[in-house]
Amino acid sequence: MNVSRTASAAFTAEFESEEELREEQRTNLSMGGLRLTTSETVALNATLLVTLRGPWGGESFTRATVVAILPEGIALSIDGNPDEHVARLMARPADDSSDETIEKKQNIWDRVRALSQMEKILLAVKADRTERALLLQDNDPRVLLSILRNPRLTVDEVARLAKSSFLNFQIADVIIKTTQWMSNLDVRLGLIHNAKTPPAYALRILPTLPESEVRSIARAGSNMQLKTAALRQLQGR
Repeated sequence: MNVSRTASAAFTAEFESEEELREEQRTNLSMGGLRLTTSETVALNATLLVTLRGPWGGESFTRATVVAILPEGIALSIDGNPDEHVARLMARPADDSSDETIEKKQNIWDRVRALSQMEKILLAVKADRTERALLLQDNDPRVLLSILRNPRLTVDEVARLAKSSFLNFQIADVIIKTTQWMSNLDVRLGLIHNAKTPPAYALRILPTLPESEVRSIARAGSNMQLKTAALRQLQGR
């Protein structure tokens, strides 16, 4: 299992094989647990957001609580139905190894890349997931802002956008005013750790974070205004 820390209170765990996933299911997942091998320091009883990724790219997201500190990592109690998590992780993508599929993806890439910026802005509102994946890499904030108007946009895509180095005030403003997106912890973490997020917005997000995340910001945050606010919040609890 490859484990990486993506934020102070967020981890990604990727299973490298079906055998590894089945073994974790047998020993831990089936009982609502998860064992992460990591050298990262996490407080006991801390609340984490964990992204699980299966051997074929299937993903499942869960909130988890640290229940034990192990010599080689941490033990978690995870929310949600264990069988549903495993089913998502075992999902296999459609066969994309055929020449026809590869050619189709290449055609989409070439087509999107050849568009003018105005054409990309217009496409972003109605783009499908493959097209959105390409457009989310665009460095034009107007394109990214237009993607937010796409009715098929998913929360995980918004979380990617919240972490983008191309974030600007207008994009942050749309995200923070959308309750559905801001109810997702990964989106809030993406914004508060993004240097492009306006300080006033970061301060609004701070009270909504788990205490473990607030403590991390108070201890190691790079924005002094946010660090001071985090310290005051902790003193008031």
